[in-house]
Order: sequence, then structure tokens, then C-alpha cells
Amino acid sequence: MPSHPARASAKQALTQFDLRIEAAIGHSIDQLWQHRGRNLLDEPRTCLADAHRALVQAEQAVTFYRVQLRRLASDEFAVDQALFTRINRTVAALKEAAATRDQRETQVKAALESVEAATRTRGAGGGPELPAPDQATLLAIAQGAKLREHLLTQRLSVVTASGVRIAYSHLQRFEAAGLVVRDEAHPLHAGQPVTLTDAGRALLASRRVPAPLAAPPVQRAGAWPASSAPRR
Repeated sequence: MPSHPARASAKQALTQFDLRIEAAIGHSIDQLWQHRGRNLLDEPRTCLADAHRALVQAEQAVTFYRVQLRRLASDEFAVDQALFTRINRTVAALKEAAATRDQRETQVKAALESVEAATRTRGAGGGPELPAPDQATLLAIAQGAKLREHLLTQRLSVVTASGVRIAYSHLQRFEAAGLVVRDEAHPLHAGQPVTLTDAGRALLASRRVPAPLAAPPVQRAGAWPASSAPRR
């Protein structure tokens, strides 16, 4: 018997909670997992993503041992004591996998109810709207960003890992809203790391995050200062 259950993608190993999870988070399970991998989720959604992934793995194990049991019950093998031993071993493994699956379902349910409660609270409180450009900007910051001071002009701007520059005024607006924070322990000429706060992660995770388009104003690293219009 193979030593490890066959692995399947999240789409192939759906759980009974998937539709309810997608309704609560406002986007697909695939996006939830992607956001978890990029550390874009707040704590409740992080717990939900981890619990869901564990449940998917448990469902895969149950499916694997069921398939094994059906195969052993076919006419592929001679009916002898060795077959009975393998069947008993597989049934025991299936029981254990099912028990684990049931535990994982309980964990997903608890995590999902926490997210649903938070969503209802935000809905009742009329949470702030996040324009699409701001979504793209926050997503770019979440992927890595630093506030730098240009040596010649002394102008401040945020440089993201993708090379996009974000105006300092945008950073100040996000800071005032409590969505981002910068590490002032680092000097500006070396770059002060800028990260999302828990509130920023929660707001970003609660929206349908667009592709990381260029955040306003769009200006690639190395293009500073901007060239002026030609004069006559």
C-alpha cells in the first residue's frame, strides 16, 4: 500500500464549507490560499485559511483510503489471509482519517463563524470603502516597500518591491487611517520598511483585491526626478 495519500488541488478536494467560506470572505478559496501564502490576511482569515487547508488534506486522506478499500475488494487480488490483513489495515486507517477529518471540520466551522461575525460587525458599522487604486497600492506595499529620501532632491517616496514609486502623500494618508506603519529605526537614506497594520490587512482581505496594477503616481525606480516637459 502506498505510504502517503495522493495529493489533489484545492479545486479537486472541495469541502462542505467552501461555498459558505467564499460568501463570508467575498472571493474564491484559491484567492484565500494565495493571500495566506503572501501573508495578506488578518488573524481570523489566517486561522480560517490554515484550518481549511488542513481539512482539505484530511479529506484527501479519507478519499485515498476509500479508493484503496474499493481496490482491495475488487477481483484484482486473491482472497486469502494476506488480503484480509490488508483490508483490516486499510479500514483502520480509514477510521483514523475520518476521525481526523471530523476534527478538522470542527476547527473550520469555528474559524468560519469568527470571520462571519467580524463581517457582520463591519457591515453593521458601515466600514470604509477602499477605492481600486488604493487596493492596488496597499497590495504593492504588502509585497514589500520602503520609504526612501532622494539624496539630491530630498524628496520622500515609497519604493515597492516591484519598483513602483508611491507618493509620500499617499503614505501619509494611509498612516493617518491606521492602515500602514513604517519602521523609523532605519535611516531614510537606507530605507524605512513600510508594512500593513492589522487594520490594513483586514481591510485588504475584506475586498476583492485587483491585480497589482501601478499605484498612483506611477513611476519606476531609477526615473527620479521626473523629467520636465521640453521648453521652446
